[in-house]
Amino acid sequence: MADITKVSKRGRTTIPARLRREHGVDSGTQLLWEPVGPDEWRVYIRRKPPGRPDPLGMLGFARRSRAVRSTADWMQELREGEGEGSRGDAGGGRGKSAV
Repeated sequence: MADITKVSKRGRTTIPARLRREHGVDSGTQLLWEPVGPDEWRVYIRRKPPGRPDPLGMLGFARRSRAVRSTADWMQELREGEGEGSRGDAGGGRGKSAV
């Protein structure tokens, strides 16, 4: 199906909504216009190449997938774990080591 649009006095035109939706063209999308003949142009959609992931984009990701615990809860768990690891050696983890 062909769509017809007009060019304004300032040289602007509108891309039909159907084509924008079908091809994912949003505000800010760049279009490359290539003349093919005297009455014909070819229009390419310039897609951004996949770049490096944005590290700031991960902020808050863990919060969505688990329950949030306070710092005090984490510290309490760590302190409880400290006592268990040092009970196994005779000196309680302090003093001179046996050679």
